[in-house]
Amino acid sequence: MTDFTHINDQGNAKMVDVSSKDITKRTAKAHSSITVNQAIYDQIVHHTNAKGNVLNTAQVAGIMAAKNTSNIIPMCHPLPLTGIDIHFEWETTTSKPSHYHYILHITATVSTTGKTGVEMEALTAASATALTIYDMTKAIDKGMIIGETYLESKTGGKSGEYHRSSH
Repeated sequence: MTDFTHINDQGNAKMVDVSSKDITKRTAKAHSSITVNQAIYDQIVHHTNAKGNVLNTAQVAGIMAAKNTSNIIPMCHPLPLTGIDIHFEWETTTSKPSHYHYILHITATVSTTGKTGVEMEALTAASATALTIYDMTKAIDKGMIIGETYLESKTGGKSGEYHRSSH
């Protein structure tokens, strides 16, 4: 029988014991994106959305999501996060189908000093940020596209550093 890290000797799920791991500074940076039309882009950049400031609300949602990752991802350890930051960058493209020409890139950076990494917290933050933007603007257009979500980099821990290769 193969030894699985998250399965106990009865074949049931368990959370891994990290008590013997070293405490190190750990960071993770994740990316997501959302592609929107001109009307949504205009509302976001000019702060005219009826629900309020879209990016500010999405940042708060991303921060809250990172802090609560262990509540929604079953095998994640609850972590005392020491920092969460979310950045936005717009890209204009004509290669997207139809009238969706504005891509909002979302970068979530999470840090802690602990015994396990914060990759899932960064990925959850980036995802929740994109979902919140969708939620706040879906009355204008439900055809938005939430794009690739992936880990850009991570530092700390036994496995060391990881930096995603350019694709």
